[in-house]
Formats: sequence, structure tokens, C-alpha cells
Amino acid sequence: MNRQEAIESAVRILAPRIPRHEFEAVRDHALGSRGLHTASPETAAWLSLTAYIRHRLTDYDSLLDEGYDVESARFFVLDDMNAILDTWGSPRRVQAEDEAE
Repeated sequence: MNRQEAIESAVRILAPRIPRHEFEAVRDHALGSRGLHTASPETAAWLSLTAYIRHRLTDYDSLLDEGYDVESARFFVLDDMNAILDTWGSPRRVQAEDEAE
């Protein structure tokens, strides 16, 4: 299995009901991000998935624009992120301590 197939498999496990266009965006980010190049496929998939949700599907960037610090903005979108993960059938949730890293 090549890296793309491994990442696609990991995204499908992490979010089995993710819409196709969002699946493709998460996969492409996981494959194209220099910061995730050396990460395991599972880690790259999870970090890409959570980054996609945070930046595209929550008010996170708006909160930053309003002057909230990163930690506070992440706190305020945590429930929204987990609701989306739930909708997509994910067995995992973002924890507050994950967001503090």
C-alpha cells in the first residue's frame, strides 16, 4: 500500500461518513503538507481532518480575527469540531488537551 492509499484508508476509518469533497480536501492536505510528510498515515490523516474541520467548518479563523488567542479560539470551537466528527461517524474526538498542543 502506498502513502496515498494508507492515508485514504486512515481517513475512511476516522470519518467513514465524510462527504466526498471534504474527504478529497483532507486527503490532499495530508499528502501535500510538508509538516506531515514524515508523520504516519494515521497521524497525518487525523491532523489533516481536524485542521480541515477547524478552519473550514467552524468560527475558528473568525475568532482569531476578532483578537482571541489560539488557545481560546480552539476552546470555543471544540464542541463544534466534535459534533462534526460525530456526524461523520468518527470513533475519535478532539480533547481539550489535544488542542492545547
